[in-house]
Amino acid sequence: MLKNYRAHIAVAGNIGSGKTTLTSMLAKHYGWVPEFENVDDNPYLPDFYADMEKWAFHLEIFFLKSRFNQLMRIKESEKVAVQDRTIYEGAHIFTQNLYDSGLLSDTDFDTYNTLYGLMKEMIRPPELLIYLKSDIPKLVRQVGIRNRDYESDIPTGYLQDLNEHYEKWISEYKEGKLLIIDVNDLDYENRPEDFEFVLQKVEDALSETALESITKN
Repeated sequence: MLKNYRAHIAVAGNIGSGKTTLTSMLAKHYGWVPEFENVDDNPYLPDFYADMEKWAFHLEIFFLKSRFNQLMRIKESEKVAVQDRTIYEGAHIFTQNLYDSGLLSDTDFDTYNTLYGLMKEMIRPPELLIYLKSDIPKLVRQVGIRNRDYESDIPTGYLQDLNEHYEKWISEYKEGKLLIIDVNDLDYENRPEDFEFVLQKVEDALSETALESITKN
């Protein structure tokens, strides 16, 4: 039904919420082009988890650059793209949280937001944002299962702070169509019925988005 739908779909959510897995599964199911968060190639990530205050600015600037490049590719493409984490999350969740926690200086925070503001003027928001809502116990389990060395010492309080920023951002999100999926009791990677549930939610949301677009025009 949606194989030929032209759109930018983004998957948002906290660390361990299942974004990358869902991005991969949606891309494979529909033949969409996946755009993954540049985690493995980020040279600052291991250092950041070892010393957040020292490496926070470097980390977030790298991610900002990477996400902007993705958005430029998506903007110029005629294919459907599904993106693992958005540029908005870098600004409203991760950088904001680092600043609120005293891990980012006023100067670095202002510099980041100036760059973000310039980039935001050049991009378009996703036609559909899928937010994976997850409680802390599930996030901790998922982070443990994927067993990345640099994530082994992530404080639970850090995940909780991020969750609070996510809830605030989502409650105010007005950029485009929003689909919230509570994933606490879902295992779409291993239970086909859970993936079918997610697919139906996505198809319903995209159908509504297409109808709204036609109505506006």
